[in-house]
Amino acid sequence: MGDPNGVFKAYDVRGTFPDQIDAELCRAIGSAMATFTGAERLLVVRDMRPSGVELSAAFAEGASRVGARVIDLGMASTDFLYFASGMLDAPGAMFTASHNPANYNGIKMCQAGARPIGRDTGLADIQRLAVEYLGHPATNGSPPEVDRLDLLDDYAEHVRSFVDRSVLRPLKVVADTANGMGGLVAPLVFGPLPFEVSILFGELDGTFPNHPADPIQEENLADLKAAVLEHKADVGLAFDGDADRVFLVDERAETVSGSLTTALVASSMLEKHKGATILYNLICSKVVPEVIAERGGVGVRTRVGHSFIKEVMAETGAVFGGEHSGHYYFAENYRADSGIIAAMVVLELMSRSDRPLSELLRPFRRYADSGEINTEVKNPAEVVEAVAERVSGGGASIDRLDGLTVDHGDWWYNLRPSNTEPLLRLNVEARTADECARHVDEVLGLVAELSD
Repeated sequence: MGDPNGVFKAYDVRGTFPDQIDAELCRAIGSAMATFTGAERLLVVRDMRPSGVELSAAFAEGASRVGARVIDLGMASTDFLYFASGMLDAPGAMFTASHNPANYNGIKMCQAGARPIGRDTGLADIQRLAVEYLGHPATNGSPPEVDRLDLLDDYAEHVRSFVDRSVLRPLKVVADTANGMGGLVAPLVFGPLPFEVSILFGELDGTFPNHPADPIQEENLADLKAAVLEHKADVGLAFDGDADRVFLVDERAETVSGSLTTALVASSMLEKHKGATILYNLICSKVVPEVIAERGGVGVRTRVGHSFIKEVMAETGAVFGGEHSGHYYFAENYRADSGIIAAMVVLELMSRSDRPLSELLRPFRRYADSGEINTEVKNPAEVVEAVAERVSGGGASIDRLDGLTVDHGDWWYNLRPSNTEPLLRLNVEARTADECARHVDEVLGLVAELSD
């Protein structure tokens, strides 16, 4: 039997199949989610992982056994689920483990209207109910009621609606979908558009035979960079396994960070929505709030994580939000994240300009960042507190919005515990690469000293 106490994380359910997550557990989670939401209809989507067939079917059976009518939307991306949840005003579950290896699977859940379900917004309740259903399986005595619905064309048109198609020009695009769901959705979205698109590893294969579907890791961009140079492409797009995140590579095969993409998309959104509010999480580069202010927008800094960002979007009326990790949120996408919508906005911006992507980004390349550095320690929260105590009173600006952020003016860092593992996550930014490397060593040395 799967382990309900081991697979429920801060924002989703995730674990190895079949030892941590199996059909029996997913059946109980289906009953639990249907009970928690109280909805008459429950949407189910899965990615290309082989175990998803069995797990999603068990979940549907569990939901049906407590009276929910399940709508099976087939295979698609996570942002497709959010679109369907918003369009149909129904809660939904996406079976995916995103960028994790092939032996993992999991469930991302949302309320009707694509409202997030996280630990503080229902996931803990669903976990409690799932444990109860494992002990006392529920049944209404009737066979599962599962409807099937195809909304992929509606989704593709929705993504295209974020740009003015009349200005698009025949840009050369290479998309590395890493055998993930981008191999399905990217051709559907780009098909009617004037772009010349080459897809790398477009076959849906949840064993990931070519490279991991984790584009935040630089080594996983090697094939894309080589193809961009080979095809003399204008841009490269790297999607993760469930295709809700995207990372860009410019025409010179240089990586574009999630912060730079956030700044670029924010500048485009502010052209269309003058004076709008834009969100950015606290590990984004300082260039993001600088660009928002320069373009006349109102920047709001948030914690890391989609449930926090979606909540603040609702509170502030923000039109867009970005995370350094490659998640991009749009108010007109039910406040949900979509990598391919962000890619469309960038392609429209490039189409309107006669300059290559590297030139469009040049004004934004103001700082050097470390990327996220993970360090395994026994008590991450205690180490953060020890670092906070050590650096307090030293003249730096300190805040505790999410973990510990220490700003020395010409460089800053954020140190925060992982939500799911005994890890400390460190992000450092400075004015030059050499300064950044020096400060990384400084902070890691402090962490090592205080974690002994």
